[in-house]
Parts: sequence; structure tokens; C-alpha cells
Amino acid sequence: MVPKIRTGLLSYGMSGHVFHAPFLHLHPSYELTAVVERHAQKAKDRYPSIRSVRSVDELISSPDIDLVIVNTPNETHMSYAQQALESGKHVVVEKPFTVTVGEAETLIRLSKKVGKVLTVYHNRRLDGSFLTLKRILEQQLLGSVVEASLHYDRFRNYIQPATWKEEANPGVGILYNLGSHMLDQVLQLFGQPAWVDGRVGIQRPGGRVPDYYDVRLEYADKLVVVKSSYLVREAGPQYAVHGVTGSYVKFGIDPQEQALIEGRMPEGDDWGIEPEPYWGTLHTEIDGKVIRTKHPTERGDYRGYYDNLARVIQHGANLLVRPEEGAEVIRLIQCIFQSNQDRRAIAYKQYGKSFI
Repeated sequence: MVPKIRTGLLSYGMSGHVFHAPFLHLHPSYELTAVVERHAQKAKDRYPSIRSVRSVDELISSPDIDLVIVNTPNETHMSYAQQALESGKHVVVEKPFTVTVGEAETLIRLSKKVGKVLTVYHNRRLDGSFLTLKRILEQQLLGSVVEASLHYDRFRNYIQPATWKEEANPGVGILYNLGSHMLDQVLQLFGQPAWVDGRVGIQRPGGRVPDYYDVRLEYADKLVVVKSSYLVREAGPQYAVHGVTGSYVKFGIDPQEQALIEGRMPEGDDWGIEPEPYWGTLHTEIDGKVIRTKHPTERGDYRGYYDNLARVIQHGANLLVRPEEGAEVIRLIQCIFQSNQDRRAIAYKQYGKSFI
């Protein structure tokens, strides 16, 4: 019998509570062993079998930990991931991977040197809506794509108190946060752009970190627009993709996050299934016939992330999210900030190192 992967979480904020602990707890290949809880014991209360530890150093140095989940403030990702790799642990880094490409390169080299798995938590590749769009493009149901718009909007017209996410520190803000997911999706769907022209700023009164971005990614044959804001009360479509044959327009966000926030565990035959009223609209031409119909959303399932990681660690399978892909997202984020600073479009292939 293959031993379980003994896993430690470096924090039990929203990321640990919602996106990691439930999946690790239920998955037969993992043992949720320890969680860093400096004061309260919320994780221990929910999962009595775990061990609460008081410091990151204590968890990373523990001999009974095989895998460390680095889900701490963004500017600490590099140092904690490095410490865990040097301690002989496999590592999952919550998005964003790092603050700079240089940090990402250092971690990638180190993981190869010590022979441990390093990956990034780009779980939004397992959103049902993204999987649906990916399938539509693979089947060429829209013909050659000429324009795509991806939005990830929220409404939060206040400054959340007592959180590092609202403090003006390296790697903080909406582009590193929500933008990491959307840019990863763009790179998966369309590859590297030729030109990057982005604007990033602060819209909320009293805000100290970027809370909106508007990015235009130009390809040889298409334009991709990626936008997000904390001041969108009436959201438009998440995806609007147009090709020479047809269009796909999808409103609404994958239901898994909300289910997890509400306390539901990721289990059951209906997990990740989106109700029909939220399906996207496919308006295209197939075999000479124009159709306009609700297109079923594929089942989203974040469980697939840890399924894949277990196969990688235990059986040497290929990673779902390679660290080089995580580094490419950071490279694109840095390029967008440079474009915003210079108020100009930047030739992407000439900007920094390419990982893909």
C-alpha cells in the first residue's frame, strides 16, 4: 500500500479553510497532518486529528511532513517555499507563485536540485466554465477566434480592515490576486501574446492597493482583453469569445467557491455541477446550420488538482500545473505593470525570460 502524503498547511485563513483543508481531509491519498495556527485553533476544532503548531519553522522542520502548502502572504511565498524545499518537502505554492520572475526561477532551480515536486495552486483551470470554453475552442465551434474578453469582477466598495491584502506591500493587489487566475487561463488557451498593453490602478476611495486592471493582449490574429474590478455591482459576462463562425458568451462564476464558503464539503455526485440557468450561450454555425442554444457547462472539480498531485508524488505522473507555467504568469504580470508605468504597449517576447 502506498503511504499517505503527510501534509502541512502554513495558514488557515480563507485559502486554507476553503480551498485546501477540505480537499486534503477527504482525499484518500493525503493525511492533513499539521496546520500553523499561532493563536486560535479553528483548524483543530474542525479537524480534530490534526496537530496545531505555532510557527512556520516548526511545521516545515517537522519530520512527519512530506508536503507543505505555502498559503501565506504573497511576499513570503519565495522564502517559505525555499525553506520547505531545502527541508526535503514537496511544495504547493498558493497563487501568485512569487512576486518576481527571479524568485520563481530560483525556486524552480532549487526544486530540480533537491528532487522535490514544486507546483502552483492554479485551481481555476478546473472551473467548469473554463473547461467548457477550452473544449469549445478545441472543437473549433467558433471558427478562428478573433476576439476574447475575460472578466473576473467583484463588488467590494470598502477597504477590508486588518488584512495584509489591503496593505501596500510587494505582490499585493487585484492583478496578483484575481489576475493570476485569469492570465493563467489566457496562457493556457492562447499562449504568449505578441504585445501587452495594460492599465492597473486604484478606484476605491482610501484604497492602498490596485483594485482594477484593464489589459489588452494582442496576438497575430486576435485580441484578448482581460479585466477585473472590485467596483462591479452588476457583472457582465465572464467570457465573451468571438470567432469567424460564432460566439460563446458565459455569465456567472463557477459554483464551487461559494459552496465551499458556505461550508459544504467537496463530495457527492452533484459537486461542481452548474445549474442550467447559468449555462453559457453558443451562437454559431455547424454543418451549414446556424444555431443559438444554451451550451451545457462541463462539471468543474477542484478535487482534480490534488488527484493529479498525488499521482505525481506517488507514481511520477506529469504535473497539471508546472512551476514554469506559474512563472510565466508572474512574468506577464510584471510586464503589465511595466506597461502601465510606461503608458505604452510592450513587445512581450522581448520582456524577460520565456518559460513556455
